[in-house]
Amino acid sequence: MLENRSPDSCLSSRVFSSSRVSYMYPEEDKLSNVEAVGGEIRPTKSLKLLGFCITYDSDSSDCSLSCDGSQEQSDSNGADSSDSHSLFNEIGRDSSIDCLLRCSRSDYASIASLNRNFRSLVKSGDIYKLRKQNGFVEHWVYFSCQLLEWVAFDPVERKWMQLPTMPSSVTFMCADKESLAVGTDLLVLGKDGFSSHVIYRYSLLTNSWSSGMEMNSPRCLFGSASLGEIAIFAGGCDSQGKILDFAEMYNSELQTWVSLPRMNKPRKMCSGVFMDGKFYVIGGIGGAESKALTCGEEYDLETKKWTPIPDLSPPRSRAEQAGNGMPPPAEAPPLVAVVDNQLYAADHADMEVRKLPERAGSVNGWGLAFRACGERLIVIGGPKYSGGGFIELNSWVPRDGGPPQWTLLDRKHSPNFVYNCAVMGC
Repeated sequence: MLENRSPDSCLSSRVFSSSRVSYMYPEEDKLSNVEAVGGEIRPTKSLKLLGFCITYDSDSSDCSLSCDGSQEQSDSNGADSSDSHSLFNEIGRDSSIDCLLRCSRSDYASIASLNRNFRSLVKSGDIYKLRKQNGFVEHWVYFSCQLLEWVAFDPVERKWMQLPTMPSSVTFMCADKESLAVGTDLLVLGKDGFSSHVIYRYSLLTNSWSSGMEMNSPRCLFGSASLGEIAIFAGGCDSQGKILDFAEMYNSELQTWVSLPRMNKPRKMCSGVFMDGKFYVIGGIGGAESKALTCGEEYDLETKKWTPIPDLSPPRSRAEQAGNGMPPPAEAPPLVAVVDNQLYAADHADMEVRKLPERAGSVNGWGLAFRACGERLIVIGGPKYSGGGFIELNSWVPRDGGPPQWTLLDRKHSPNFVYNCAVMGC
């Protein structure tokens, strides 16, 4: 996995590196060689890559590679004498792709600028499929602290990326939203009006937003989790506020929704995780009196059956047990995450996982992000009240089972809470 890489283990990471990352791919008629200089992407005539020289032909929009830095010339008729599919002509297509798989995905915007073959490999998503097949996965954190604005953070390289502004109506912008990353897509779900549910989809491949496919049974306040290119959304409530026992599976490659068997118990404001290849819905609120649920359910993707699990929801905090007068609907869904098939639960009141970073502020669990990010747990939190402060990203790798040792990865100025958060691994 790339997340365990040393600083020099990724091919060409130094060539393409910059302090800020942009995924704005060039237009087809504007492809050129690029290099990172002082954090800026600038055009250049040639680009050195581990002793090779990649030279760009502005007429053919192809690049050639030679070991001595000399440019390979086309024949007298202007045709490219090399294999147009080989990427790096001297080392062949397979070796070229093997090199690209080992690059950080933050380099792919620059790589896509080299020529059309590179661009196609990145924008088609083929490079991410090959990375998955060969065990190269990077997990990035995507979160929003401002209406319609999203940023991405690479916890290994500690780089930031600003996403394009979401398209939206006024009602969607001001409504509560939920998010989940699936494959190379980021889904943001919310209401557009009093009864209409909408989905906006951000594509890593195109660095753009578009309207997503609507659920078979639109809803909000569901529990959800993703596993590769699929995701399961369970429970929630409809536009009339009815608590549901529905479940659906989303496929990001096909952009389709498939209805699953109903759960044993309706619930909303629940959480979802994948563990050992099975989906678990945890906690939430259900019943005629909208009481907090301590049970959960397991969905087996092979048998397509739900199995009730008692006492699966994390224990309520000591503050809640003592009676703080907080009705269940005011509490955030359970803060749970899975690393190495181990389930971790965070207690927002007692600041425990067993123990959360002290500055990870929240209001009854809202405004605090607790996510699995590859081999690490990530906590994102900040000011408890609007008006100013910082959002801090802390991580802990739970390898030895000892008490949490939180590491501050970075901080970002923000006057607001974390509204939404998702982790994309590809």
